[in-house]
Amino acid sequence: MRHFDAEQVHRVLDYPGLVEALRTAHRSGAMPQMHVTVLSDSEKEENKFVSLLSWAAGDVIAVKMVGVFPGNPGLSPPQASVQGLVALFNGKTGGALATCDGAALTFRKTAADSALGVDLLANPDAEVLLVVGAGGLAPHVIEAHTSVRPAIRKVLIWNRNFAKAEALASELRKGGREISAVSVLDDAVAQADIISCVTMATEPLIRGALLRPGTHVDLIGAYTPEMREADNDVVRRAGRLFVDTRNNSEGSGDVAGPLAAGIITRTDIVADLFELCSGLNTGRRSPEEITVYKNVGGGHLDMFAAKHLLAIGT
Repeated sequence: MRHFDAEQVHRVLDYPGLVEALRTAHRSGAMPQMHVTVLSDSEKEENKFVSLLSWAAGDVIAVKMVGVFPGNPGLSPPQASVQGLVALFNGKTGGALATCDGAALTFRKTAADSALGVDLLANPDAEVLLVVGAGGLAPHVIEAHTSVRPAIRKVLIWNRNFAKAEALASELRKGGREISAVSVLDDAVAQADIISCVTMATEPLIRGALLRPGTHVDLIGAYTPEMREADNDVVRRAGRLFVDTRNNSEGSGDVAGPLAAGIITRTDIVADLFELCSGLNTGRRSPEEITVYKNVGGGHLDMFAAKHLLAIGT
């Protein structure tokens, strides 16, 4: 049985290859059986341990075991807020195949998930990428999105803490990219072709009234009904919503909010990645259309990524 540590996961799972692996898995496969268990710390409810089980009949079984401890970065010494393991098993025999670092795989598959959405929905000539949030996922999103949209010439980073955005921009500029930290979010929204949100926001940050025609909005945070990254006008102007998976999509405030307000109905959630990748839905209808993609996530994506990791990493 093989184990991939964090360094190996990041090195092996380059974004062009992982995005294509996710595309192939969604094009040729079907949603596997899934089960999710979430436990909360009885003393600190914000601390959670999550187990996600996915089983593709006759193929593989994946179990993701991950702790989410938001206070970890403030410890001495600091620790990552997300830590865990992903285990892969033979779907025919139950035999163990591999384990890998859960945080590294989560970063990679989450960024690749949204990058696949960008490749399917964003305009091909998109030039300005705005990333809202400067946490651990932000550099992965930048790398993944620029891998599928090489026309991107400028990357803007906004964060509530401007110094953190500037530090990230400064670090990433070492790779030769044109990357800037911005202090006024509304101004950045008004000039972006692709907006990717990677935050823990509970109140909307992106104002739909400011979006340019043709903008693609990629929403990665807001994984509970109480969280929001985009206001109702974002979905109102788009009129339609795309998701990576319909499973538990209404568990996100960016889906539940517009539904509750009557901005959209469930029929306006027009396609998921299975439908987009298989050609059952063509996605964007015109260069002027505003597209909105909600990255819900799910254990099946960890399974697809872990299977690809084992296939190319041995």
